[in-house]
Amino acid sequence: MRWIEGGVTAPKGFQAAGISAGIKKGKTKDMAMVYSEVPCQAAGVFTTNVVKAAPVRWDYEVVHKSAYAQAVVVNSGVANACTGEEGLRHCAETAKAAGEALGILDRAVLVASTGVIGAKLPMDKIKAGVEVLAKSLGADREAGKQAAEAIMTTDTKSKEVAVEVEIGGKTVTVAGMCKGSGMIHPNMATMLCFVTSDVKISGALLQKALSDDVVDTFNMISVDGDTSTNDSVLLLANGMAENEEIQEENEDYRMFCQALHQVMEELSKKIAGDGEGATCLFEVKILGAPTKEAARRLAKSVVTSSLTKAAVYGHDANWGRILCALGYSGISFDPEQVDIWFESQAGKLKIVENGVSTGYSEEEATKILSEEAVTAIADMKAGEESATAWGCDLTYDYVKINADYRS
Repeated sequence: MRWIEGGVTAPKGFQAAGISAGIKKGKTKDMAMVYSEVPCQAAGVFTTNVVKAAPVRWDYEVVHKSAYAQAVVVNSGVANACTGEEGLRHCAETAKAAGEALGILDRAVLVASTGVIGAKLPMDKIKAGVEVLAKSLGADREAGKQAAEAIMTTDTKSKEVAVEVEIGGKTVTVAGMCKGSGMIHPNMATMLCFVTSDVKISGALLQKALSDDVVDTFNMISVDGDTSTNDSVLLLANGMAENEEIQEENEDYRMFCQALHQVMEELSKKIAGDGEGATCLFEVKILGAPTKEAARRLAKSVVTSSLTKAAVYGHDANWGRILCALGYSGISFDPEQVDIWFESQAGKLKIVENGVSTGYSEEEATKILSEEAVTAIADMKAGEESATAWGCDLTYDYVKINADYRS
């Protein structure tokens, strides 16, 4: 498996574009399109929030009821959530406009939106934007970058990744882009993520690979504990790598799953590290848990603890907050058996052994906690299972950003 420079246009047959359609103030890019030269198998996972945005409802139908998908249209600035039947009509109108511009079926067009909840899409700008996007499509690296930039809201940087893997003697590429910075506490996926691949695989196995993988990637990140109305991960596979079609869970399937996992994990970490107002990526590793689910719950309990996140921001080794968060996770364990470390590029330091302080150096701990990526490791000594969660520190700027988000 090889990491390569690229985004959604890296796999064969995929094109993309990103433009400013005037949805957001200024000349900021706010619309993107991803298009495959040939029809794709499509898979998707969506928010479990009872309040589901219109694009989530539209895409669920396309993924599960259409024969294939071939394009995605994304806008930022307006979420098209809590907009009633009008919101669904706007999804249909967007898909129709894209279908006509690209010469494909409406039901082969996926749509996605991110931004302010409750606001209505400016359909005149959306339709005009679709026309420009269709004419601006490109398969080069720059086209992928433009699309990744266009889906951002409060993100401080665009998020892309790509890998290559050999499957059945053919080079298969898996790549993706995503956006997410706030309202991040997924129960399926994350804000918006689009993954493309030229692998040839059955639709059922593509969906299985995606659904299985989000459990240990996007479901293990949190910025602020809020699960969005628009959370969606869409995966398109067009088969242009020309590998023998993957129709069973064999070695080829496992290789594809590994490549998909690398892409999904890296995108997850990029979102967590770019949390609104964040200054560092905060990673929590749980070792020695009795079950996999217990390990996941313990890890997320710590990574979502506001007090722990604030301590990380202050470079303060306040390990009592970690032990406390483990304690209210709902998982039973012996606190007098727990060991805790802090780790970063500056070193690794054991701060707790068997539930009590090791008498560590506060100066060394602060140095370790002052890096751009910080890891807390907890060994529960209660089993063989492990899990990792990703989040970020909690800063003053998080409140500032969200206090005036609409204005």
